[in-house]
Amino acid sequence: MADDHLKPKRICLVGATGLVGAQIIESAVSRPDVRVIGVARREAPLPFGARMEMLLADAAHWGDAIAAANARVLVCALGTTWRKAGRDEAGLRAVDHDLVLSCARAAKAAGIGHMIVVSSVGANRVSRSPYLRVKAEMEDALARIGLKRLDILRPGLLRGKRREPRPAERLAMGISPIVDPFLHGRLRRFRSIGVDTLAQAIFALVREKAGGRFVHEHDALHYVIRRGGG
Repeated sequence: MADDHLKPKRICLVGATGLVGAQIIESAVSRPDVRVIGVARREAPLPFGARMEMLLADAAHWGDAIAAANARVLVCALGTTWRKAGRDEAGLRAVDHDLVLSCARAAKAAGIGHMIVVSSVGANRVSRSPYLRVKAEMEDALARIGLKRLDILRPGLLRGKRREPRPAERLAMGISPIVDPFLHGRLRRFRSIGVDTLAQAIFALVREKAGGRFVHEHDALHYVIRRGGG
C-alpha cells in the first residue's frame, strides 16, 4: 500500500480568481504533492503546465462543487474590498462573512475536516474599520462550525502582481521594503509578505494533522514554512 504521506493532497480552492488563489494555482504547478480543484464563478487563466480542475458554478451552488471536489482540505481565499463592495458593509459581509461561512459548512457536510482561510492582520470585532470588523466576525463564526482543524491566516500587506492594481496599493508595495524593517515587537505582524510566501505557508499547513484552531500572523507564517518545508 502506498504511503499516504506521498499521495498528493487534494485541495479545494475557493477564491481561485483572486491574487492569492491565482498564486496558489501557479505555485502548485511545480508541486507533485498537491492537487488543486478550484471552485469559481468564472473561468480563470491557468499557467502553463497546470494540473488541476476548475469547477464553475454560481455561488449558490458552490456547496455541490465543493462536495464534487472530493478534497481533504478547503482553502478559502475569498475576499472583496471596501471599494468593490460599494463602500457598503452589507456588500462586504455578503462575501467576506456569509459566503465564507457557506463554503465552510459545505466542506464540513462533504467530510472535509480541515479549512485554511485567508483573513487579515488587525482583524478585530471592535475595530472602527468595517473590513477588519467583518473579518474578525468571520473568524469567530468559523470556529463555531466544528471543523476538526481551522487555520486562520492574518497576513499584512500582500506583495504581488494584481490584475487591477490601485495607486494606493502600488505605493504601499513600493515603500513596504523600507517600512518593514522598522516594524518590531508587536508591530512585526504588520510587515508585508509576498503572496508567493503566503502560498508556501498554505501548502505547508495542508499537511498538518493536529486538530484545533490556529491563528498565523507574519512570523508564524514564516515558521510553518521552515517547519513544514512548504
